[in-house]
Amino acid sequence: MSDGITHDNIHLSEPIRAKAAARAGIANPLCDHECTDPKVLDFIAAATSANTLRAYDSDLAHFLAWGGAIPAKPTTVAQYLATHAEGLSMATLARRTVAIRRAHVLGGLVDPTKTELVRLTIRGIRRRHGCPQRRVAPLRVEHLSAIVSALGGSPRDIRDRALLLVGFAGAFRRSELSAVDCKWIERTEQGIEITLPRSKTDQEGRGRRVVIPRVGGPICPGAALDSWLQVSGIADGPLFRPVSKAGKVLKGRLSPCAVAIVVKERAAQIGLDPERYSGHSLRAGFATSAAAAGLSVWQIKGQTGHVSDAVLSRYIRETDIFRGMAAIWLSCAEEPLASLAKRSSGS
Repeated sequence: MSDGITHDNIHLSEPIRAKAAARAGIANPLCDHECTDPKVLDFIAAATSANTLRAYDSDLAHFLAWGGAIPAKPTTVAQYLATHAEGLSMATLARRTVAIRRAHVLGGLVDPTKTELVRLTIRGIRRRHGCPQRRVAPLRVEHLSAIVSALGGSPRDIRDRALLLVGFAGAFRRSELSAVDCKWIERTEQGIEITLPRSKTDQEGRGRRVVIPRVGGPICPGAALDSWLQVSGIADGPLFRPVSKAGKVLKGRLSPCAVAIVVKERAAQIGLDPERYSGHSLRAGFATSAAAAGLSVWQIKGQTGHVSDAVLSRYIRETDIFRGMAAIWLSCAEEPLASLAKRSSGS
């Protein structure tokens, strides 16, 4: 049950996706709903972010191009998962399952992913092929200090200094850094405030304010941002933009992928393995450093915008474990020395 497609990025080929959707006969699952009011359909479409919709489309297209169909039988879904058990990660298979489920729910169809057959198949794959999810390394304060001290005075260096320091201090996601506009920046006596009108955990647009204090010295985010704005001449529009090889600041917006590339390149320049770092390393670095500095969970969440403690607790828990283990070893080392000193003084 295959069309000869061996790659995983099926969303990169629109003809393949269109052919698969046409074969399945489901151009849009929303069309199966009784409601045809364009206003209602427009709001339904707005309920899910564009990035999430693209991911759903891509995952469903992979299933359809393999030979699946909507509606799908439980045996078909189970066979699809079993076929890709060794080639795809557990996280990817879980996401594909969600896409298949969503297509059925939106179409008012029976969901095959809730059957015991599919559930047991997923459980078996997880037991046999499951492995820890890859996590990027955090870019800590000491790393940032080393990177900043190695940067020169070119427009690209000045931009990257501001990008890295602001990204770290604000615990921003790479998509948030890419989206920041000058109009969202407000200066105060203590530093700067950046308002994010929307983010990954704020799809409804309630907005979140991120405070970045002025700390002085070579790693001050506020000073780095001032230098970038002065050199670039940016007064409105996107804050972080591409810079040409000739040092010209372009009009476009720096993409989230470009943010990740900057982190990797700058990490490599101080001897770190670029494969272990990404745009998320700035956010992870802040959480890790904040936990090591003794900040409370609510203080860290106030900066990162985490809704759940689950992800954030990993950074704090690991930091506490290392700190606790160090204290244990220190106490073990000090006890023999104290006993030896006592015996020496008594002899």
